[in-house]
Amino acid sequence: MLSYRHAFHAGNHADVLKHYVLRLVLEYAKQKDKPFWYIDTHAGAGMYSLAQGYAMQNTEFENGIAKLLAARNLPVPLSDFVAQIQNHNMGDALKLYPGSPIIAQDLLRADDKMRLFELHPNDFKLLSENFKKASRQVKIEMQNGFASIKAYLPPPPRRAVVLIDPPYEDKQDYQHVVEMIKNSLKRFASGTYIIWYPLLQRLEPRDMIGDLMHLNKPNWLNVEMTLHAPSAEGFGMHGSGLFIINPPWTLQAILDETMPVLTQLLALDETASYTVNSQTS
Repeated sequence: MLSYRHAFHAGNHADVLKHYVLRLVLEYAKQKDKPFWYIDTHAGAGMYSLAQGYAMQNTEFENGIAKLLAARNLPVPLSDFVAQIQNHNMGDALKLYPGSPIIAQDLLRADDKMRLFELHPNDFKLLSENFKKASRQVKIEMQNGFASIKAYLPPPPRRAVVLIDPPYEDKQDYQHVVEMIKNSLKRFASGTYIIWYPLLQRLEPRDMIGDLMHLNKPNWLNVEMTLHAPSAEGFGMHGSGLFIINPPWTLQAILDETMPVLTQLLALDETASYTVNSQTS
């Protein structure tokens, strides 16, 4: 299925959590002089308008990034993330929201590289346009990232951050994630893998996380944030999470400090909450 367009959801609470954590992971990867690769299996369009088009239909960003930009006295890690988003806008206006490829591009050094996969033809075209001035540092392919990532593992520098962020429109995506991670770890066990997933009243997300935990990797971190109680009808997303294999050792402490603030800012009712669980060798 290729009906999903992330532009409808750009800048929402799930994007905020995902891109905030992605930034923390990439900043840690930069602390070593040795270059690394950023690989995005479902890259999307790269940049999204919040002033017109799809994003204006549901204005999900108003309960996401807009709340964060309006906040004051944020902890430094959150304020640094806000500053990055503001750098893509003029003054206090919020008209553009960068997707994960742009978030990563902002942070990469000259010797680091990006490999971006996007299968949707319209989003692939937009992604290519958004990176048309990019150097050889970036390679974009109109491919299924689940399968195509194999060609790039292990990457030449033996260091990489991989973001896996499928739309999960197809229920099979949950199992595709698990199989891709199994195969990727055989090729490149030391990579950092970030898997985004929705919190739903369905079993598939929980089953996927259970399967990932049963891979018996010694180092992982799982962070979840719910914004409101599940709907009485049983539909819709009430939060999201990230399961990270081989996370930075500093990540747990930063999230323990900042997740209470982020959750309080984005909460839509009194049931809003967060959890951060991890396992280290």
